[in-house]
Amino acid sequence: MESRRFLFSVLLLVGLRCGAASRSVIRLYDDQSQKFLRLDDNLYCESWRFSVETNDAGKWESIPSRCQRFVEDYMTGGRYLSDSTIVADYALEFARGVQIAADGRDAWVFDIDETLLSNLPYYESHGFGSEEFNENLFDAWVDSAEAPSLLASAALYKELQQQGFKIFLLTGRSEHQRNATETNLKMAGFSNWEKLILRSSADQGKHAVIYKSEKRLELTKEGYRLHGNSGDQWSDLWGFAEAERSFKLPNPMYYIA
Repeated sequence: MESRRFLFSVLLLVGLRCGAASRSVIRLYDDQSQKFLRLDDNLYCESWRFSVETNDAGKWESIPSRCQRFVEDYMTGGRYLSDSTIVADYALEFARGVQIAADGRDAWVFDIDETLLSNLPYYESHGFGSEEFNENLFDAWVDSAEAPSLLASAALYKELQQQGFKIFLLTGRSEHQRNATETNLKMAGFSNWEKLILRSSADQGKHAVIYKSEKRLELTKEGYRLHGNSGDQWSDLWGFAEAERSFKLPNPMYYIA
């Protein structure tokens, strides 16, 4: 009996010491983790970008000041191109499974800005989204018609046309920018779209998700089957009259509701 009591006491003492040591290790780990999280902007900004792309962040106005360099590195390095290419590859994989009918009503919808055309040259001069948006300056950039194509989307665009999809371009740009937009698209290598849809005077002031949903609904009423929709904003893709599949391209520079 005495030997059992002795053994129990030893085990209890060892357990208490181990528990105290574990708590010390956990406390030390937590302290170091918090310090690491505070100091490592890159880790914070990666998590912020994830929340933005998954729409967990909801509506946001500008990128955090501590993330300007991170967004710059992401947009100008290989990661943005890689992410965009992966999205385009999945879109093409889906498109190849669509049975194209002979009636010419199988359609795909593309947004323009940060989907077909890249405004990166503009945002390079304006803090990669860290500066407050200036509509006049951006409109002047649009009028210059100098935006390059987003390579992954350009390749997808051409593949879809070869397969027989009718291409509709649905943009938040205004009707008065039609000439500049058409010029820019053609200079960037895009052609033979079915229709370019811009905001008319009646569409001004509408949230993008409402405006684009209404335009997609008009297409479905005309008999088009919207198989795919590619855009960099959730408001390009969500709402009503949604496509069979939607493909969200990355954009950590700005948010449009």
